Amino acid sequence: MKEKNNKFETNAIRTQLKRTENLEHSVPLYLTSSFVFEDAEDMRASFAEEKERNIYSRYSNPNSSEFIEKVCQMEGAENGFAFASGMAAVFSTLAALLDSGDHVLSARSIFGSTHSLFTNFFPKWNIDHTYFKIDELDTLESLITPKTKIIYAETPTNPGVDVLDLEALGKIAKRNNLILVIDNCFASPYLQQPIKFGADLVIHSGTKLMDGQGRVLAGITVGNAELMDKVYRFSRITGPALSPFNAWVLSKSLETLAVRVDRHCENALKLAEYLEGNEKINWVKYPFLRSHPMYEVAKKQMKAGGCVVAFEVKGGLNAGRTFFDSIKLLSLSANLGDSRTIVTHPASTTHSKLSVEERAAVGISDGMVRISVGLEHIDDVIADIEQALES
Repeated sequence: MKEKNNKFETNAIRTQLKRTENLEHSVPLYLTSSFVFEDAEDMRASFAEEKERNIYSRYSNPNSSEFIEKVCQMEGAENGFAFASGMAAVFSTLAALLDSGDHVLSARSIFGSTHSLFTNFFPKWNIDHTYFKIDELDTLESLITPKTKIIYAETPTNPGVDVLDLEALGKIAKRNNLILVIDNCFASPYLQQPIKFGADLVIHSGTKLMDGQGRVLAGITVGNAELMDKVYRFSRITGPALSPFNAWVLSKSLETLAVRVDRHCENALKLAEYLEGNEKINWVKYPFLRSHPMYEVAKKQMKAGGCVVAFEVKGGLNAGRTFFDSIKLLSLSANLGDSRTIVTHPASTTHSKLSVEERAAVGISDGMVRISVGLEHIDDVIADIEQALES
């Protein structure tokens, strides 16, 4: 088990379930749908929650428990629940906490599917939202209504890698008795721990940097124990639980998170610096570039800048299309946080459900490119991008 005084990397490896009588060094797979009881009283007490034990893998499973415990330790959270995907985590967390008539105050720059939740699905249950601009936190409180319950934000944002001031958001939420929910997917718990700055709940798509190799889908929410109890009870009934196999894969992946993310960040900064000096690029955004408008805030709340670089190719849509078609080594995909560098066109993929006006409002132009920088040698990554730009 973990020790409080150990460093992040040590706890990521040593935080695990107690060994069984087999004395295994690595926690084995628990590929079982359910668990058995000693007798009728054991069964009754377990369902009455008088005992803390596994009943059914939709509720809990040893592999899921290990994954949750590791992320809670990394984020400084009290409890958590693991989901089948990142969007299952986003939906279940918000749905568990919101009632008909409630209001969400959300950053405008959010993932396209989260935007669809706010605009297409929550209105059916009379749940309203208001978007705020990420660079106008000083006027955020003017948007709070008597029905506002949650402030929601991503930082860094998807896909524009903008940065929000977590400390400022935390103070606003506390001052107004609101729940602050932060999507920490782009940073990972290794680079940023929003709870330290006042977040109540933190959400991750485990599909991204936590897995890091494009193998499994997963999501997780961790944070305040009282709020997580509501998320757990909603999820126990509705069934979005993470599979034991994916949980086992993720627990192993977390052991190398720090090593991998260090390399991701090193490569991404080098790529961002190269792009910033390229005459075929209009602009580049990366949190640890000095030219980033929130560079100082990023340095305050992040250990490094993450794996994602955003930029715009000169020449608009046609130039962007030629650039994508000219990529040879790198992957054209909508995923990110992979060991392989991935090139994405947000306007036609991850954020295609937004209107042209909505994309413009969050800085997503037709020529924007999002690159999730992988673990290849950076010279090879730059060479492929350079030849595509030349095309």
